[in-house]
Order: sequence, then structure tokens, then C-alpha cells
Amino acid sequence: MAWLTLASTIGAVLATTVGYIVQATFRHRLKIYKLRKQGIASLKTQSHASIPDVNDLLTSVKPMPEGWSWVFGHLLVLQKYVDGIPPDAAVAFAMRDLSREFADTELFLMDFWPVYPALYTCFGPEAIHEICVKYNLPKTEQASKFMHPVAGGPSLLSMNGSQWKYWRSLFNPGFSSGAMLDNVPHIVDSVLVFRQKLFDMVGKGFFSLDEMTTRLTMEIILKISLDHDSNYQQSDHVLATALGRIIAVHSFWNPFILMNPLRPIIQNYNGRIMDRYIRGELDKRFQEAKLEGTGGSTSNKSVIALALKAYFKEKADTDIQKQDRIDPVFAQYATSQIRVFLFAGNDTTASMMVYVYHRLSKHPKWLSKLRQEHDEVFGNTPADAADLIKESPSLLNKCPLTLAVIKETMRLHAPAGTMRWGAPGTFITDLQGNLQPMDDTVGANILHQALHLNPRAWPRAEEFLPERFLVGPEDPLYPVDAAYRPFEAGPRNCIGQTLVWNELKVAAILTCRELEIRDAYADFDAKREREMGWFARVKRRLFGAPIRTVHGDRAYQSDSGGLHPVNGYPCYVSRVEAN
Repeated sequence: MAWLTLASTIGAVLATTVGYIVQATFRHRLKIYKLRKQGIASLKTQSHASIPDVNDLLTSVKPMPEGWSWVFGHLLVLQKYVDGIPPDAAVAFAMRDLSREFADTELFLMDFWPVYPALYTCFGPEAIHEICVKYNLPKTEQASKFMHPVAGGPSLLSMNGSQWKYWRSLFNPGFSSGAMLDNVPHIVDSVLVFRQKLFDMVGKGFFSLDEMTTRLTMEIILKISLDHDSNYQQSDHVLATALGRIIAVHSFWNPFILMNPLRPIIQNYNGRIMDRYIRGELDKRFQEAKLEGTGGSTSNKSVIALALKAYFKEKADTDIQKQDRIDPVFAQYATSQIRVFLFAGNDTTASMMVYVYHRLSKHPKWLSKLRQEHDEVFGNTPADAADLIKESPSLLNKCPLTLAVIKETMRLHAPAGTMRWGAPGTFITDLQGNLQPMDDTVGANILHQALHLNPRAWPRAEEFLPERFLVGPEDPLYPVDAAYRPFEAGPRNCIGQTLVWNELKVAAILTCRELEIRDAYADFDAKREREMGWFARVKRRLFGAPIRTVHGDRAYQSDSGGLHPVNGYPCYVSRVEAN
């Protein structure tokens, strides 16, 4: 009879669980249903200090896609757009295509339950400014859950309030403009290795540029964050390997990755490897900082060294010199920050570097202008540029055209956006001047891919026009401040953006005058066709060939933990013939 008792217990648990899910889903869907019926609270703009009466809400505006259902919410609506892009393309492209239906409001509500809570998708600069700057709404709980496998704990990407302010203040010195200039020689050394590896690939067939840039940027961020000489471009490294394994089974949307039963095991195991290694490095830096004292200058300009210095100053009333080991709570939180720096400082920079080369190969006029600027600033001998930059890192600031090319590249290939959570009594203004309720039951998805191609904010939005960032305010191409946010904007902008600018500029300066890179997707696809197995051939006959471009671009961003060029950007490299 024991098995009957066990079966009845399991049945009761399952019934309770199913009942809870059904009840929670019904409550959520009922809220969305009521919003649909009343037109999503579209009240004409008035003072945000007064909370509108629901009886005054108008019903003329419904910023919500058609096709909502009690069972799936808007998930099937999104799936229609996902079906229109390659299967490995980032889901942000589907959201961008959907957003075009809401050009009149520049925001709309999507019911993602149970994957995510209801979220306003926002791509209008004014509404985004309200969310991220005026109200500075907090990060969502989902942001914390999403980043936990990468960070291993609370991080600057997920913290809110005083906790975020405290940790941001500790790490600000390490990412200041001055500290970043001090670290430029390290960037140059790593880029010179990268440059030589490119020379080594001349005439050797196509290769993955994204893999090379990923190794380059990981080597740099390890040096700058931990003062660790990893030599990662030449050999594997335990931290990079562990992080790579975590990211390989990490995704914002891909259900095949999210439902992988081994995913939490892989991520937890490799997370512990990262924690042990980083804690060991923290202990070394702690002992070094103790020897140098709390008040003197330090030759170590790494992010963690400067953070420890700030921490010592804050603990001036505590005799840290008597402590054998770093405070475990501080070490735990600092480890999470370092893990995020390794991810963000590697992921975005590596992919953007690829896209800079990609855009320059497609726009030879701008490549020629960029080379001319480098000749004017660094002389006509490309080999001299490295030493000149090391001696005077501020020379990087004399390359406005190079920066404009980088900025325009980041506009067209925007990194991931951000999510914010609502607050009681909060309303955001759509393009029609209507107030949309953003209480503590809904959030906002700041969709950079749609914002950066918003034709109202960006004339000729689909075109590659670096001159946008060179003209004055009187020019129609001049950017709207709130419309450009590859690193977000306002108080929670990316702490490491200066490092990214410096890395991308140094890479362009040290390579573009001597080397040319062009994509090899045609040859890559042809090779894949030749090697296609019988199952894939049968699948193609049944379902047709898969889509391989996003709005005509073969080098679209894929969801690979971060947004990277699909297939690692296969490419060829060749030498530039001397004049």
C-alpha cells in the first residue's frame, strides 16, 4: 500500500502545482485583458505629480499587438516575427520588426508570461529618457536572474538603490578616464599580438574573426581588471574557459538552451571555478595593497587595485593592516563584479570590433578617410603608431573620424538593451502625449535595435553615415542625445564604456592601414552545403532552405550568450599594398 500513498502524495503535489500555475496565469491574463479593454490607460498628458483617475482614462490608443490569447499571451504573436528571421538570429530583430507597427506611439505592451512579466517595449527617446533618467526606475528581478549564472551574485547590472550606488562608487576610480589612459599601453601590447596573428592568417583561407577578437578582449579585460597577464591570445586560460562554458549554455530567449537540463549544473560548476580563481587574485591584491599602505600611491592601476584603495579609505576607522585576509562579504560581492566585468568587457567589445571591420570593408570611402586620419595623427609609417600611443595615450582623442566610425557601427549593431521595473503611480508618455501606466506589475524593455533605427530620431536610419557624429546641431543628421545609447545613458550608464572606446580605437589604428578584412560568408556557406549530411538534406527538402539574412545582412547578430556576429564572422585578411 506504500506505493498508493506515494502515488497519491505525488498526485496531490502535481495537482496543487498545476492549480497554482493556472490561478497565477489567470490573474496575470485578467490584468492584461482589462488593459486591452480600456485601451491601456491612454490618458492625455498632465502633471505626473497627480495620479489619474481610472475613470478618466481614454480608450482611443491601444499600444498592444493584436492576437493576444488567454493561454499564450503574446508569445505566438512574437513567434510569427521570429519565424521571419534566421533561427539563430537574436530575438531582438523580431521585436524590432514588430515595433514598426507602433511607430505612432513608439512603445507597446507585450504579455510574455510565464517567460517574462508584461513589458513595455520602448523605442522612443523621450519615453526611454523618462524611464532611465527622469524616474531612474530599478532593474527588473529578471535581470538579476538572467545575470546570476554569469555573475554568481548581485552585480552592477542587477543591483538597485543604495547597494548599487555603493559598489558603483568603489569601482568608478578603476574605470575613470585617467585610469583608462594609464592602461592604454596594456591595450597596445595586446593589440600588437592580435595584429601579428592577423598577418599570420594572410593567404591561409577563411577563419573566425570573432574568435580572435574574443581572445584579444578577454586578455585585455583580465589585465585591466585583475592586473593578470593571461597571454590568452596564445594559450587557453582557466577563467576564460570557465566563462566560455557558462555562456555556451546561456541565453535570453532560446528555449533549447533554457530547457537544457544540464545547464544549471554546467553553470554552477564553472561558476565555482571562476570564484576560486578570482578570490585568489583578490587575496594577492589585498596583500599588495596592505604593503603599500592606505594613503600612498600605488603603481598598480588595475580596476580591483583601485577599488581596494577606495575600500581602504572608506574603512579608515578599521585597522585593515591587522587583517590576514580580505573581508569575506566584500570579497564575495567584488568577485561577482569582476565576473560581470570579464563578461561585459569581453563580449560587447569583441563583437563590436568585428562589426567595425565589417562596416569598413563595405564602405571603402570611410576606410580611406580613416587611414588618412591615422596618417595625419601618427605619421605615414604605421609601425610607429604603437610607440606613439604608448608615449602619449591622449593621441587617441585626436581621432574624431575613427570615433565616428565606431559610434555609427555601434548604432547599427547595437549591443543588448536593458530592462527596468515599474513603480506605483508611475506613468510614461508615449509619442501621442498619452500617459501609459507603469506600476509595479509591469516593466520596460529598452529595445536598442529599434531605437537606433527609429526614423524619427535618425534621418536615413538604415544607412551607414559616420558623419552623424561629426556635424553640428544645425545639421539634420545631428544625433538626438537620448536616441543614442549603446552603453545606456543617465546614472546607470555602462561603467566600462571608455575602455571599449579605447580598445576599438587602438585596434583600428594599429591594423587598418596595413590589413584589409572582408567577410567569407559565401565560401563558408558553400563549404557547409558540400558537407551537409543526409538528415539536413531531407529536412531542407521538406521545409525549404532556412533564412540566412536579416534585412539583407548576412553578418547578423546571433544570440550566443551575448550578441555576436553569426558563425563567428568567417573572413579573409589581406595585406594592403604600399603606395
